[in-house]
Amino acid sequence: MITFGPGGNSESFGKRKFPEQLPEYLASMGLNGYEIECGRGVRIAEKTYELLPKLAAENNIYLTLHTPYFISLSSESEETRLKSVDYILESARAAHKLGIRKMVVHSGSCSKMTREAATELAKDTLTRAQKALDDEGLSEIILCPETMGKINQLGTLSEVIELCGVDERFLPCVDFGHLNARTLGGIKSEADYAAMLDEIENKLGHDRLKHFHVHFSKIMYTAGGEKMHLTFEDTEYGPQFEPLMEQFAKRSLEPSVICESSGTQAEDASAMKKYYEGIKK
Repeated sequence: MITFGPGGNSESFGKRKFPEQLPEYLASMGLNGYEIECGRGVRIAEKTYELLPKLAAENNIYLTLHTPYFISLSSESEETRLKSVDYILESARAAHKLGIRKMVVHSGSCSKMTREAATELAKDTLTRAQKALDDEGLSEIILCPETMGKINQLGTLSEVIELCGVDERFLPCVDFGHLNARTLGGIKSEADYAAMLDEIENKLGHDRLKHFHVHFSKIMYTAGGEKMHLTFEDTEYGPQFEPLMEQFAKRSLEPSVICESSGTQAEDASAMKKYYEGIKK
């Protein structure tokens, strides 16, 4: 089943209690997904571990988790890459306690290396990370390398697909806002989305395309790529979500879709879900 939800809490969540009032809040917008944001570190309150798994199960909320931003799979420093494995393992322990399977991982930058050299380092780090998960009995956790928004970062769609080749369990996290930003507005039509979905299917197979993870938001960009996340009210920057929803419907895909708009992520996720349901009928 396709799911839609916010990455973290919208401003409108306000002073509601988390996680107690999360199901009611998501239901009020027709949403059935939620991403736990651990970008600044795995800092999850004990009551979240105690309450959220049961709340999510009872209310059919599909949970995912975003690992820390400071993970760098492609660092030239082996010490940094080994620490990144530790951060992934720490995140996976948290995900396991919360009943989460999909976990988003940033790939890092290319620094002064060639993109090919950075990709090889990232593949090695992911290999080590998966072994660490398997050794600790966390094999149910699915690592989802993410496409990135800055041009000097590792994380084009092709690079993420190559990273997913490390292990057949990996699923791509395709952030279409990031891809639009790093191509300076390159996503303009449904055909552009179709080409990206075709590339995933041709290289990773239909099943991994069907269940891949999606991030979506409009993003302001400069010559270097991503600058800042916007809301769906912005009319200057893309990409538009409607053609992507058309592709999801035509192909009967079932991704987990997380909106990362700035402050209106739940509202904008709801807009995507309503549009999708309208064309899927």
